[in-house]
Amino acid sequence: MNWQVSRLLAYVLLFLPVLSFAQSSIIRGNVYDEANGQAIAFASVALPDQADKGVFTDQNGFFSFPGLQAGTYRLVITFLGYETQELSIELAKGSIAYRRISLKTTPIELEGIDISGSRSQAREQVLVSKISVLPQQIKSLPSVGGESDISQYLTVLPGVISTGDQGGQLYIRGGSPVQNKILLDGLPIFNPFHSIGLFSVIETETIRNVDVYTGGYNAEYGGRISAVVDIKTREGNKKRLGGLVSASPFQAKALIEGPIKPLKADGGSSVSFLFTGKTALIDRTSPQLYPYAIDTNFYAFARKDTSLSDLKRIGLPYRYTDLYGKLSFNGDNGSKFDLFGFNFSDRFNFPGFADLNWSSAGGGTNFLLIPPNSNLVMNGTVGFSNYNISLAERDGRPRQSGIVNYNANLNFTYYGLNNQFNYGIEYYGFNTDFRFRNLVGLDFQQQDFTTELAGYVKWRQELGNLVLEPGFRLHYYASQARMSLEPRLGLKWNATNFLRFKAAGGIYAQNLIGTTNDLDVVNFFIGFLAGPEEQLFKPGTRTAVDHRLQKAWHAILGAELDLGKNLSLNVEPYLKNFPQLININRNKLRNSDPDYIVETGLAKGIDWSLRYQNKQLQGSLSYSWAIVTRDDGQQEYPTSFDRRHNLNALLAYRFGANKSWETSFRWNLGSGFPFTQTQGFYQNNNFEQLLLTDLLTGNFPIGILLSGEINGGRLPWYHRLDASIKRTFDLGKYAALETTFSVTNAYNRDNVFYVDRLSSQVVRQFPILPAISIAVKF
Repeated sequence: MNWQVSRLLAYVLLFLPVLSFAQSSIIRGNVYDEANGQAIAFASVALPDQADKGVFTDQNGFFSFPGLQAGTYRLVITFLGYETQELSIELAKGSIAYRRISLKTTPIELEGIDISGSRSQAREQVLVSKISVLPQQIKSLPSVGGESDISQYLTVLPGVISTGDQGGQLYIRGGSPVQNKILLDGLPIFNPFHSIGLFSVIETETIRNVDVYTGGYNAEYGGRISAVVDIKTREGNKKRLGGLVSASPFQAKALIEGPIKPLKADGGSSVSFLFTGKTALIDRTSPQLYPYAIDTNFYAFARKDTSLSDLKRIGLPYRYTDLYGKLSFNGDNGSKFDLFGFNFSDRFNFPGFADLNWSSAGGGTNFLLIPPNSNLVMNGTVGFSNYNISLAERDGRPRQSGIVNYNANLNFTYYGLNNQFNYGIEYYGFNTDFRFRNLVGLDFQQQDFTTELAGYVKWRQELGNLVLEPGFRLHYYASQARMSLEPRLGLKWNATNFLRFKAAGGIYAQNLIGTTNDLDVVNFFIGFLAGPEEQLFKPGTRTAVDHRLQKAWHAILGAELDLGKNLSLNVEPYLKNFPQLININRNKLRNSDPDYIVETGLAKGIDWSLRYQNKQLQGSLSYSWAIVTRDDGQQEYPTSFDRRHNLNALLAYRFGANKSWETSFRWNLGSGFPFTQTQGFYQNNNFEQLLLTDLLTGNFPIGILLSGEINGGRLPWYHRLDASIKRTFDLGKYAALETTFSVTNAYNRDNVFYVDRLSSQVVRQFPILPAISIAVKF
């Protein structure tokens, strides 16, 4: 009976939107760049003769005006940097009129353009704790080695913290890396950042847009309890063959793209490709260019018989290679089908200290289907990935982790009159293979396969000045035999034309566990496990937990204030409560001890962001105050990434003839990270061969006594200035040469990474790193 009810409900959800508007008329279409066929997101599309009839294109350039009466309509499309286009549409009763619109770039530089499009979108969308990043913004950031990268830009955003230049991972509003969901074209990826910490696996030139949800995300996202970073790549050029090659002391990269079946001027279908690759050079260039950086960062790691000259011959031992390819099939009505694949690899090899290898490979397909006789749009993703990591250290303890992920989702979007309805289903399965030996020689191993199945609904309704966005997610975890009920809610009130208030919240759950720990200062080994199936106990007790999932709930408030034509302020206080967190028990002393421990956590803070933008100048100033704690049942302590104060200032300016010069600056100031202080040392005799041991005069390995107060100390404050200047030379209609001079850590601040406990050697972040990069586009 219940199965029949569920089946009937599914049919109703699928066909009700179609039946409800069977007699109304619809104007819809897609907006593209005429030069290369790329979709134009966030373009303004209006029916100026109809009051309050205006929308913005989505990420695929798609727009829809439902619920129209039969008649003649004037459609106007505008976007900054493009010529305005106007067309007349004759609409019959009950019909759907589709238009494919191509915009030409304007040869005239318009003066005094304000950012009206983003503000109009802010009035119509909830946008709580959501930041959309475009590739132009990433490129405007002063970048290491002159190479712009999304990993560098993310740390500029309010609420986002990175622990360092080496092995750095992202911590978003109190959530650890495993609690953040990173999506590449709809497919989860498990380690998007290289060991050097300055570069990601994603090539900037392939990015279409990045949506960062630092909390309070709605029901379409699940399986993580802190944040979401959703990265979408673009399609290849549909009109002509093109590409780029570039090189710097840090890396070399190349991209090629073009049509297989070109897009014709009058529209029709097309097929295009895009392929890119990059590889590290820093391990080969650093002995000559940055020998002082090797001295600063790696001497503490070396064996006693390793000289400084040996270290300088090794160089900065970071090596990586990233490959990504995409094949796109585009229909003449906006429907499309993509095939994509990737292969990312990374190695950190420092003789006598550690040899880390990881690789990530996978691929899949995503599609967008726009039925010709329905206002229901469908999209989905089917894909897999395989991530493996191994670490060999001088202590001889093996560490190995692998996870194979299978993912499929199907989403439906219905465009109504002043409302939008989304719903969908998702299947998620993964195999884990994990092996680890702790400090006392006890082995931990997990080989598991588990599946998850989820469904969600989300509805957005405009009610005058109020925008409501309730959602609900059902997420079933097979290995735990548990259904997670996850309500979500977002809302916005447009108090005036320049002041908006907003709020969001929800319940979140996840079954994936990371091998890193909130006590870690630095950890290059990023492994993953499925949630435990053994009995767990509440922190500090022998009381069994109610379930074995990690849980969180978010509560976020906010205000948006337009301070002028080009200046805006955003303020968001937030609270994330983690009633149950699960970690590996790495302090396990006996085989009878539990493999996992349970903790609780709390993150609270407030993010301020001030942004200015015009045709030449863009800048931002953001400040975050936060407190992030965990409670293991014995004591409440700050996490190792608990940065109480974080300030970022960014400035980019274009000048000269045809704006061919661009200079940018970024300054970051942050309070010191916590660490557990050393109380003393002892000789660690394990008494394995008691009869042969000289207890009085024997020399045994040094053991460390840590303070009973977890993370009671603080490192010094961190601050760093990065700067760059870029000159672009036009070499023809499509060709250009870009030269960039950049300097990282411009005033050579000695920022502390951590202190080696045995040697008291201070390991520092990277010193001043000047670089020149050259890129040729064609």
